[in-house]
Amino acid sequence: MTQQRDAAFYMADIRNKRPTRRRAVAVGEFLPGAEAFATVIERRLPKGDALVMAEIAGLQGAKMASMLMPLCHPISLELVRVRCVPVPERHAIRVYCECALEARTGVEMEALAGVNAALLTLYDLTKPVEPALSISAIRLLFKEGGKKGLWIHPDGMTEDERAHYQPRPLAPLAGVPCAVITLSDRASEGHYEDRSGPVLVEALRKLNADVTHIEVLPDGLDPLTERLRKLTDQGLRLCLCTGGTGLGARDVTPEALQLVADRRVDGLAEMIRSESAKHTQLAWLSRAEVVQVGQMLVIALPGSPRAAQQCMDILAPLLAHALAMIDGGQHP
Repeated sequence: MTQQRDAAFYMADIRNKRPTRRRAVAVGEFLPGAEAFATVIERRLPKGDALVMAEIAGLQGAKMASMLMPLCHPISLELVRVRCVPVPERHAIRVYCECALEARTGVEMEALAGVNAALLTLYDLTKPVEPALSISAIRLLFKEGGKKGLWIHPDGMTEDERAHYQPRPLAPLAGVPCAVITLSDRASEGHYEDRSGPVLVEALRKLNADVTHIEVLPDGLDPLTERLRKLTDQGLRLCLCTGGTGLGARDVTPEALQLVADRRVDGLAEMIRSESAKHTQLAWLSRAEVVQVGQMLVIALPGSPRAAQQCMDILAPLLAHALAMIDGGQHP
């Protein structure tokens, strides 16, 4: 959908984005100086306990982000936590705001709004005893969720911050031998360039997978079934197929997978459809299939580059654990 630009400003259109679990943590510092620092942490300020009030203000600030910033989407926060951590060696108070929810948009601005509200409250309650106050180093510490997964600020995090918040990157497929197969009569005959296969290859390599086999095959049962048996014998662990999952007469990729399957993995196939339907209702027409062939997981995905990328975003958090279960691992 093209973005309408008939106004000076516009709110981002997120209707076709898929809701995912999202979390963001922001941080900032309040610098009151040595004497006022002692007054704050000993809770002796004339207006009251600044640390407690800052936590309350941070909660309120996070919830009011969309009212403060006109283009910020109103969202229903599911978690807000504010912490004020004294740093005696620098006479500073380090303020954190953690926000989380499941939604189509992130919570970075809510976390930053919470930090700012908490810092301003510390400033307001401290200024009667010390006017020379500073607020500094406000930044997003990290965010996770959405199609980009975990992002950590280039300035990094301390060991204590990592231990407390435990940012969760996608489980990697480090060294896992993988294959990507595109099923298309026209692409195999050279009538057009395969675009979906490279999308899957790039997505696997971002997970540190070892993509050892990339191929374009014509539609049909025999080419794919023969290839899958050979790949299993060669010790490959994951094969992503793209194309041949629609309703056309030559769309037989699911049938090919069923011919060689030792077992079906219906839950993953249904998840692909149900989560993809949050992007487009056309996803319900897909016959995406997931099977296990020996020790190899085989996944049949739609043939469009956009759909292939969306499906990889859906599957990426589960692939490493699925392979671990095939190897006899347990649920965490």
